[in-house]
Amino acid sequence: QVQLAESGGGLVQSGGSLRLSCAPSASMHSFNTVGWYRQAPGKERELVAQIIDSVSGGTANYADSVKGRFTISRDDGKNTVYLQMTSLKPDDTAVYYCNADQLMASGRMEYWGTGTLVTVLS
Repeated sequence: QVQLAESGGGLVQSGGSLRLSCAPSASMHSFNTVGWYRQAPGKERELVAQIIDSVSGGTANYADSVKGRFTISRDDGKNTVYLQMTSLKPDDTAVYYCNADQLMASGRMEYWGTGTLVTVLS
Protein backbone atom coordinates (compact mmCIF):
# COMPACT_ATOMS: atom_id res chain seq x y z
CA GLN A 1 0.00 0.00 0.00
CA VAL A 2 1.46 3.32 -1.08
CA GLN A 3 1.51 6.05 1.55
CA LEU A 4 1.59 9.78 0.90
CA ALA A 5 3.10 11.92 3.65
CA GLU A 6 2.07 15.58 3.54
CA SER A 7 3.62 18.48 5.39
CA GLY A 8 3.75 22.26 5.30
CA GLY A 9 0.29 23.34 6.34
CA GLY A 10 -0.28 26.03 8.92
CA LEU A 11 -1.65 29.45 9.74
CA VAL A 12 -0.92 32.37 7.43
CA GLN A 13 -2.19 35.89 6.92
CA SER A 14 -4.13 36.80 3.80
CA GLY A 15 -1.68 37.56 1.01
CA GLY A 16 0.93 35.25 2.46
CA SER A 17 2.55 32.12 1.11
CA LEU A 18 2.96 28.50 2.10
CA ARG A 19 4.55 25.48 0.49
CA LEU A 20 3.07 22.04 0.90
CA SER A 21 5.12 18.89 0.41
CA CYS A 22 4.07 15.35 -0.36
CA ALA A 23 6.52 12.48 -0.12
CA PRO A 24 5.19 9.17 -1.46
CA SER A 25 6.47 5.81 -0.22
CA ALA A 26 6.81 4.69 -3.86
CA SER A 27 8.91 6.17 -6.65
CA MET A 28 7.43 9.23 -8.29
CA HIS A 29 7.99 7.50 -11.61
CA SER A 30 5.43 4.84 -10.69
CA PHE A 31 2.54 7.31 -10.65
CA ASN A 32 0.37 8.32 -13.56
CA THR A 33 -1.05 11.38 -11.83
CA VAL A 34 0.07 13.24 -8.72
CA GLY A 35 -1.64 16.25 -7.27
CA TRP A 36 -3.42 18.13 -4.57
CA TYR A 37 -7.06 18.36 -3.57
CA ARG A 38 -8.65 20.39 -0.83
CA GLN A 39 -11.77 20.28 1.27
CA ALA A 40 -13.11 23.33 3.02
CA PRO A 41 -15.56 23.07 5.93
CA GLY A 42 -19.02 22.16 4.66
CA LYS A 43 -17.81 21.74 1.09
CA GLU A 44 -16.91 18.84 -1.14
CA ARG A 45 -13.34 17.90 -1.90
CA GLU A 46 -12.08 19.65 -5.01
CA LEU A 47 -9.09 19.41 -7.28
CA VAL A 48 -6.48 22.13 -6.75
CA ALA A 49 -3.63 21.12 -9.02
CA GLN A 50 -2.27 17.98 -10.57
CA ILE A 51 0.45 16.69 -12.83
CA ILE A 52 -1.01 14.31 -15.39
CA ASP A 53 1.07 11.64 -17.08
CA SER A 54 3.65 12.07 -14.37
CA VAL A 55 5.79 9.20 -15.62
CA SER A 56 6.89 11.10 -18.73
CA GLY A 57 7.28 14.46 -17.04
CA GLY A 58 3.69 15.48 -17.12
CA THR A 59 1.36 18.38 -17.73
CA ALA A 60 0.13 20.55 -14.89
CA ASN A 61 -3.54 21.41 -14.50
CA TYR A 62 -5.00 23.90 -12.04
CA ALA A 63 -8.38 24.84 -10.70
CA ASP A 64 -9.45 28.22 -12.05
CA SER A 65 -9.57 29.60 -8.53
CA VAL A 66 -5.83 29.07 -8.00
CA LYS A 67 -4.39 29.74 -11.45
CA GLY A 68 -1.62 32.30 -11.27
CA ARG A 69 -1.29 31.90 -7.51
CA PHE A 70 -0.42 28.23 -6.94
CA THR A 71 2.30 26.18 -8.60
CA ILE A 72 2.63 22.41 -8.51
CA SER A 73 6.07 20.92 -9.04
CA ARG A 74 7.99 17.74 -8.46
CA ASP A 75 11.54 17.00 -7.42
CA ASP A 76 12.41 13.50 -8.58
CA GLY A 77 15.67 13.54 -6.65
CA LYS A 78 13.78 14.06 -3.41
CA ASN A 79 10.78 12.04 -4.61
CA THR A 80 8.53 14.86 -3.52
CA VAL A 81 5.66 16.86 -4.97
CA TYR A 82 5.21 20.46 -3.90
CA LEU A 83 2.37 22.93 -3.96
CA GLN A 84 3.66 26.48 -3.72
CA MET A 85 0.81 28.73 -2.68
CA THR A 86 1.08 32.51 -2.93
CA SER A 87 -1.33 35.40 -2.53
CA LEU A 88 -3.38 33.25 -0.21
CA LYS A 89 -6.97 34.20 0.51
CA PRO A 90 -9.31 33.21 3.33
CA ASP A 91 -11.23 31.13 0.75
CA ASP A 92 -8.14 28.95 0.43
CA THR A 93 -8.67 27.73 3.99
CA ALA A 94 -9.10 23.97 3.80
CA VAL A 95 -7.55 20.62 4.48
CA TYR A 96 -5.22 19.87 1.60
CA TYR A 97 -4.77 16.28 0.49
CA CYS A 98 -2.05 14.78 -1.63
CA ASN A 99 -3.35 12.37 -4.25
CA ALA A 100 -1.70 9.95 -6.64
CA ASP A 101 -2.67 7.06 -8.84
CA GLN A 102 -1.03 4.16 -10.56
CA LEU A 103 -2.17 2.31 -13.65
CA MET A 104 -1.69 -1.36 -12.88
CA ALA A 105 -2.47 -4.45 -14.94
CA SER A 106 -5.30 -5.11 -12.48
CA GLY A 107 -6.68 -1.59 -12.83
CA ARG A 108 -6.22 1.90 -11.46
CA MET A 109 -5.06 2.30 -7.88
CA GLU A 110 -5.64 5.64 -6.15
CA TYR A 111 -3.99 6.86 -2.97
CA TRP A 112 -4.66 9.71 -0.56
CA GLY A 113 -2.66 11.36 2.16
CA THR A 114 -4.21 12.13 5.52
CA GLY A 115 -4.33 15.85 4.83
CA THR A 116 -2.69 19.00 6.11
CA LEU A 117 -4.65 22.01 7.32
CA VAL A 118 -4.14 25.42 5.78
CA THR A 119 -5.79 28.34 7.54
CA VAL A 120 -5.69 31.79 5.95
CA LEU A 121 -6.58 34.68 8.25
CA SER A 122 -8.29 37.76 6.88
